[in-house]
Amino acid sequence: MAEDWRRDRIGSALRGANPTVLRRLDAGFAVIGDVQFLPGYAVLLVDDPAVTRLSELPRARRLAFLSDMERLGEAVERACGRLDPAFRRVNLEILGNTDPFLHAHVWPRYAWEPAESVGRPVWLYPPEHWADPSHALGPRHDALRTAVGEELDRLTGSAG
Repeated sequence: MAEDWRRDRIGSALRGANPTVLRRLDAGFAVIGDVQFLPGYAVLLVDDPAVTRLSELPRARRLAFLSDMERLGEAVERACGRLDPAFRRVNLEILGNTDPFLHAHVWPRYAWEPAESVGRPVWLYPPEHWADPSHALGPRHDALRTAVGEELDRLTGSAG
């Protein structure tokens, strides 16, 4: 049943059973992305699976979610910048067209990306990038996971 957590990403995070969770933040969970064709891809999951859009949160929780998104973006920026000299920037997105819960994407962008992809949204990468097993999250991403988690700790002033 290793795949069950994918059917309920937020519920499994709340239960401590989502293996992609990097850290619990104020209004959600910082998770490493399932695909890593852009190493460091991360997602912020809201901590209430019933919330489908940002506007459904009370203002204080909305601001906490946006603050968490900014913090995760900075953590990815710092970690990826340290690990890959070709790191260029981070793109932050709240889309909500596929999954029925509020979440934000944090996409690192690199100088080594194909020229036809550099100035375009990540979603326009060819479909094979998304399904290629060589881009799937795995043990080879452990150092990256650790680096992003440590940067989150630094940014929140906590240890662990």
